[in-house]
Amino acid sequence: MTESSSSHYQVLRVAVTATEKEIKVAYRRAARKAHPDHGGDAATFRRVTAAYETLIDPQRRKAYDRSYAAGTSRGSSAGAGPHFDAPAAGSHASATVHRSGNARNTAGDAPIYVPPYKDAETAGVPLVPFAQARQQVHGTPRKRGIFGAEARIQRELRTVQLLTRQVLPAIPAARLVNGLQSPADNSHIDHAVLSGYRLALVNSMLLPKGAYAWNGRTLNHGGRAVAPPQLAGVVRAMQDIFPELNVTGWTVVLSPEGNVHEPVIDHHRRTAGA
Repeated sequence: MTESSSSHYQVLRVAVTATEKEIKVAYRRAARKAHPDHGGDAATFRRVTAAYETLIDPQRRKAYDRSYAAGTSRGSSAGAGPHFDAPAAGSHASATVHRSGNARNTAGDAPIYVPPYKDAETAGVPLVPFAQARQQVHGTPRKRGIFGAEARIQRELRTVQLLTRQVLPAIPAARLVNGLQSPADNSHIDHAVLSGYRLALVNSMLLPKGAYAWNGRTLNHGGRAVAPPQLAGVVRAMQDIFPELNVTGWTVVLSPEGNVHEPVIDHHRRTAGA
């Protein structure tokens, strides 16, 4: 039996009697191994994702079991038409569709929703209305605690404006969510940009005009060292929560005047033993 004809259970290496917990554990293991950003194969990752989405949903799993037992597995013709890089089951992010032939997907392609909203009549009412799903920006910077720092909120608003003008128009499938709290430890996440299986967590900092040197840990200027927001912990936590995504952290450095070319930052490598 070839990989393309393997059943969803074989793809995840679970028994047909596997429980929901066993399927989730198997998916996390298979997704990490097959993820393209971790040296895996894109086609294998798509099969793993498709298998998980089907088996984790009780109704879809029941229908799949019936069709597969009858010899009409949906995977038998998967190579003939379009296939999808779909988000995890239960999520509502737009996915990337791959068409047969020489056509390649680009960041500027229109978003593809999985499952399609046109199938809502047969699949049931979607959890996220289409009017909301098609919006590229969700949420706003918010106060933290009783007193909100006005300067911080204004800085976050500038970051939203920058991402909205410079990033979102080039990636129609991207979704920007602002004012989040990490489900892992309730720490604050200023912004999150989701596109396909990539999730970028974004914080920002405001620096005076000048030339800065980045040594891998701090920005240095005039004998003063400034540390950027610490994102490693929240990135690691979100990666654990969403193993099917590639989670990264980014810091946007803003200038008081709003010039996107300032401040100037040069990369200086740290010396050995420093």
